Amino acid sequence: MAMKTDGSAAGAQTSVLCIGNAIVDIIARVDDAFLEKHERVKGSMMLVDAETSTRIYDDMPPAVEHSGGSAGNTAAGIASFGGSVSYIGKVHDDQLGAVFTHDIRAIGVSYDTKPLNEGLPTATSMILVTPDAERTMSTFLGACGQLMVDDIDEATVAAASVTYFEGYMWDTDNQKAAILKAMDLAHAYGGLVSISLSDSFCVDRFRAEFLDLIRDRVDILFANEDEIKSLYEVDNFDEAVELLRPHVKVGALTRSERGSVIISDDTSYKVPADTVNVIDTTGAGDMYAAGFLYGYTNGRGLEACGKLGSLAAAEVISHLGARPETSLAGLASKNNL
Repeated sequence: MAMKTDGSAAGAQTSVLCIGNAIVDIIARVDDAFLEKHERVKGSMMLVDAETSTRIYDDMPPAVEHSGGSAGNTAAGIASFGGSVSYIGKVHDDQLGAVFTHDIRAIGVSYDTKPLNEGLPTATSMILVTPDAERTMSTFLGACGQLMVDDIDEATVAAASVTYFEGYMWDTDNQKAAILKAMDLAHAYGGLVSISLSDSFCVDRFRAEFLDLIRDRVDILFANEDEIKSLYEVDNFDEAVELLRPHVKVGALTRSERGSVIISDDTSYKVPADTVNVIDTTGAGDMYAAGFLYGYTNGRGLEACGKLGSLAAAEVISHLGARPETSLAGLASKNNL
């Protein structure tokens, strides 16, 4: 774990700062015909405009609403483990923005980003869950895409041992600028930088930029098998692992039911997935990152970090929704982790 060397940083130290798109998820069960009707690519996250978002919402069966967003889910998971965590993400000063703010603070995450008071509404993501438990997301970025450089608070970054952000942030130039500022501040204050590649379609959009980030700025990388193979444009997972190895301090790569592979220098660890009845895969990668980062910032070994990630991912895919319904600290204790 990175230790702070500059005593001038303000605020209490936190284990992880998560930066991401502050989104309210609207989740419904649908069949494959619904995806075809609305021209959705199963398993993807597709950005949509307000009109498309409204059209899908109006045609959806009864749905449930949860505060979400990839990095927000990870922050929620770390808090459920009992970790100290903060979050930066933009909402509007509207009803859904108030819901998001209440939810993330109520679970113990420090959240002080100033909301928009005009313009675009709080972001929403229509999450369509098919009978095979696959989730397909149609996301209207709204206010969250308005995160600016000035929203990156220096003291908040300085206080974190790890600054973690989602690859989805690369979809707007102002968000890129904000993340680059956070990366520079994190390293300046002796912290580590971590990224989740988020989605293979996201990797396709920003492959060259992600490769540069990983070579020059990222310490801890999270990706699933499809994302890491897409990043290096190879068909073989093991080949992608070896291409990544020289460029990061730690790589945590998930493989669904085959568990995860963790690499650091010349060392590799294979961690099995926890057995569970899969209901909804939404948030699995977010929770894996939560468990891993909680373990890492609390001095656990890499294999133990992977086991905590697997435990958190298993909990979230056992029910509808992307945030834990059971205390992850309690589950970790029960499983001697």
